[in-house]
Amino acid sequence: MGLEMAGKTIHFKTIHLLIVDDDEVDSELMVWSLQRLKITNPITIVRDGIEALNALRGEGGFARIPRPYVIFLDINMPRMNGLEFLRVIRQDEELKQSVVFILIGSKDEQEFIADDVGEVAGYFFKGIGIGEALFELPVLMDNYWRVLEFPVAV
Repeated sequence: MGLEMAGKTIHFKTIHLLIVDDDEVDSELMVWSLQRLKITNPITIVRDGIEALNALRGEGGFARIPRPYVIFLDINMPRMNGLEFLRVIRQDEELKQSVVFILIGSKDEQEFIADDVGEVAGYFFKGIGIGEALFELPVLMDNYWRVLEFPVAV
């Protein structure tokens, strides 16, 4: 993607979105909310931490999700839950810088998670409030990536 400014083309990388959630209704609500906001970024949905690792590494029949990406991670999932997934990626040299937003159900859960997982980019409340929270997503993503990575002028 490019933007013409002062005779130079500024290129921005497409940010891929990875939704890690075993609840199909919550995943579809996120996708619907993103589409409603006219966010056209590529989206991959997986059902647990094992599938998420496979998608990030390009293993287990999954195509590798290219960088840059943002992960929206549910905590309560079968096989490998969100906390286990976070511990694995924070120990992996290639994945430890992943940008992760936690999907939570309550403030109590947020405080518990903060003590256990270390640094995450933020939290989104699941359920009815997720649609409203996602209204902030375009600004949040834009600001986040401007801070982390400057566009390249050509």
